[in-house]
Amino acid sequence: MKYVICVPDGCADLPVPELDGRTSLEAADTPHLDALAARATVGRAAVIPEGMPPGSDVGNMSILGFDPTRHHTGRAPIEAAAQGIGLRPDQTAFRCNLVTVVDGVMADYAGGNPPSDAAAEVIAEIDRALGGGRDGLSFHPGLSFRHTLVAPAGWIDADCIPPHDLSDDPVVLPAGPAGPRLRDLMEASRDILAASELEATQIWLWGQGLAPNVPSFRDTHGVSAGLVTAVDLVRGLGILTGMKVCDIPGATGWYDTDYEGKRDIALAELDRGLDLFVVHVEATDEAGHSGHVADKVEALENWDRRILADLVPGLDAMGPWRLLMLPDHATPLTTRTHTSDPVPYLLVDSEVDGAGGVFTEAGVADAPIVAGHMLVPRLLAGHGAPPSA
Repeated sequence: MKYVICVPDGCADLPVPELDGRTSLEAADTPHLDALAARATVGRAAVIPEGMPPGSDVGNMSILGFDPTRHHTGRAPIEAAAQGIGLRPDQTAFRCNLVTVVDGVMADYAGGNPPSDAAAEVIAEIDRALGGGRDGLSFHPGLSFRHTLVAPAGWIDADCIPPHDLSDDPVVLPAGPAGPRLRDLMEASRDILAASELEATQIWLWGQGLAPNVPSFRDTHGVSAGLVTAVDLVRGLGILTGMKVCDIPGATGWYDTDYEGKRDIALAELDRGLDLFVVHVEATDEAGHSGHVADKVEALENWDRRILADLVPGLDAMGPWRLLMLPDHATPLTTRTHTSDPVPYLLVDSEVDGAGGVFTEAGVADAPIVAGHMLVPRLLAGHGAPPSA
C-alpha cells in the first residue's frame, strides 16, 4: 500500500462576489478532483485546535498526524530547523519577513517576492550591521521573503502580528516586554533596505518560539515518509520528524511553482520504496493573502490538471494506494488572512470506495468534525477506522 497526502495550502475559502457567491473550490474546473471525491470519504477537519493561532505551522503539524496542543512551540523554530539551525535552550527564533511598508501601511507582506539570492545578500548585510552574534543576535537567509532571526530566549516575550494579517492595513508594531528591542531592529533595517535594489522596505519580526520537541514520523505512524515543498515551515516539520525532504529546482512557493515536478518526485520516491509522500503547494495560500481571485482558482485547476491527472494513474501502476487531501487552514479571499474554521478533506482508497461526496466547503458543511491530527491514522487504517479516537 502506498499513501499520498496532498496539501493545497489555504485553499478553503468563503463565498466570493467575483465568483457569483461561490468559493474558489466551487468555481474551479477540477474534473479529476471531482472524480476522486465521488469515490472518497469526504468530511470536515479541525486542523487548528481551539485556542491556537490559525497558522500553517499548526495546520501542517496536524496534517502530519501530530497534535499541536502537545508539540507546537512556535512557527519560527520549525523554519529554523529547515535552515539547519539548531536552537539551544537559551535561544528563541523569529520569522524575519522582508516586507514593504508605505506610509505606515503594510503594502506587501512578501516584499515584492524577491529572488532568494538577492534576498540572501540583503539578509547578510543586515546580519553584519545588526547581528553577527552580537548580543546573541544572528540573521539567517531562507527563501524569497522568508528568513530567520535567532535571539536570546528572553526575547520570546513579545506580542507580534503576522504581516499577512495586516495586508493593506496600518501596521501594528511588536508590543510586550521585548517589543522595544524588536521595533528597534525593524526600524534599523529600513536604511539597509533603502540602499538595496529590493522592493522591500524593512524586516518584520514575528512567529517566535523555542526549540520544538516532535517525535519521528516513522516511530509515530509506523511508515517511512517523504515530502516536497518550497516552504521552509513545511520543510522544517519534515526535518524535525525525520521525513525525507526532497528538493526540486522549480519549487518556488509562488504561483509559478513546478506542479509537474512535485507530482513526479512523489511518484519516484514512492516507487523507490517510501511508503508515504506529502505534496505541498503554497500557491493557493499566497493568492488568498493577496486577494487574487483568478490566481486562487487557477492554482486549484493546476492541482487538478498538472498533479492529480497523472498522479492517480501513476499510483495505479504501483498497486493499491490511499490518498488524503486537505488544506492546513482556510485563507479566504475576502479577509486575506487565515481562519480557524474547519476545512474540507477527502480520503480515497483505490480498493474500497467510500460513500462519495463533493470536496467543497458547502459539500461537507453538515459532516461531523474530525480532529486534524487523527486523519493520518485513519489514512493508514483505511475507511473502516473511526473518524476520531
